Amino acid sequence: MKDSGSAASARRVRSPQTARMIVNCVAYANGRRLRDIEIEEISEVLQQPDTFVWLGLLEPSEELMKEVQEEFRLHDLAVEDAHRAHQRPKLEIYGDCLFVVLHTVQVLGSRAHFGETHLFVGSRYVVSVRHGASASYAPVRERCESAPDLLAKGPGFVLYAIMDFVVDHYMPVVGALEDDLASLEDQIFKGAARRRTAQRIYQLKREVMTVRRAMYPLLEVSSQLSQLSGNIIPEATRPYYRDVHDHVVRINDAIETMREMLVTALHVNLSLITIGQNDVVKKLAGWGAILAVPTLVASVYGMNFQFMPELRWEFGYPVVVLLTAAVCLLVYRRLKRADWL
Repeated sequence: MKDSGSAASARRVRSPQTARMIVNCVAYANGRRLRDIEIEEISEVLQQPDTFVWLGLLEPSEELMKEVQEEFRLHDLAVEDAHRAHQRPKLEIYGDCLFVVLHTVQVLGSRAHFGETHLFVGSRYVVSVRHGASASYAPVRERCESAPDLLAKGPGFVLYAIMDFVVDHYMPVVGALEDDLASLEDQIFKGAARRRTAQRIYQLKREVMTVRRAMYPLLEVSSQLSQLSGNIIPEATRPYYRDVHDHVVRINDAIETMREMLVTALHVNLSLITIGQNDVVKKLAGWGAILAVPTLVASVYGMNFQFMPELRWEFGYPVVVLLTAAVCLLVYRRLKRADWL
C-alpha cells in the first residue's frame, strides 16, 4: 500500500500525447465528487471507505493500460481486449470485475461511424476505454453528478448511465434508416431508375446489418446485467438495466422489421423490373403483329406475277391500301383491348 508521500513522488510527468489519453480520473464518495486524482493515487484512494473511482481513457497506449491494470488489478485477457479493440459486444466476469464491450455510433456528416467502448466495472471503480468513433461521455458524467442520490448507488449506476447513453445514440440512426427505407419504397413504386434503386437497397441492407451486429449481442448483455446479483449490480439498480434492455429490444425489433422489409423491397423491385420488361415485350410483339399485315400485303403484291387480284382495276391500289389499313386498325383495337399496347 502506498502512503501519500510515496504516491506524490511516484507521479509521472506525462507527455502531451499520453495526457490526452486520460480524459478524466475522478474520486467520488457517497454520490458526490471529491476531486480529480492522478492514476498513481488510485490504489490509495480505493482504500478509503464509501469511495469509488471513475477513470475515462481514449485509445490508451499499451504502457498506460499496464499502469491502469496495476492500479485496479485487472485481468490480463480483459486488458488485452481493451487495448487491441475489435471485439464483439459482450459481458465477461473476471472474479470481482465485470468486463463489458459496447459498440458505439456517432453520426459525422451524413454517415454513421462506429467505435467501441470497453468498461471495467468493480464494486469500487469504473474504467471506460474508448476506441474509434464515439461521443464524449462528459454529458453522462454531468448527469450522474447532478443526481447524487443515484450516483451513490455506485459503479453499477455509472455502468447503466453509459449503456443508456450508448443505446440512445442508436435511435436517431435507426430513425434515419427507416426514413431511407420509406424513400426507397416511394422510388420503387414510382418506377424510376430501378437499377440504382436495387443498388441503394443493397447499400441500405449493409448499413442495417452493421447496426444489427452492434445491437443484437446487447440483448443478451442487458438481460444478464438486469438479472446479475452482487455488490457491483445492487438490487436497487436492476430496474435501470431492465429499462436499457427494453430500449435494446425496441431497436432490435425495428432492425429486424427493416431487414424483412428490405428483402421484400428487393423482391418487389425485381418483380416490377420483370413486369416492365414483359410490358415492353408485349408492346413490341403487338406492333410487330400490326406491321405484319402491310408487310404481308406488300410482299404479295411485290411478286412479279402477270395475273394478280385486281391488278388492272382502276381502284385496285386504293382498295388494297384501305383494306390493309382497316385490318391494321382492327388488330390494333384488339391488342389495345387486351392491354398489349
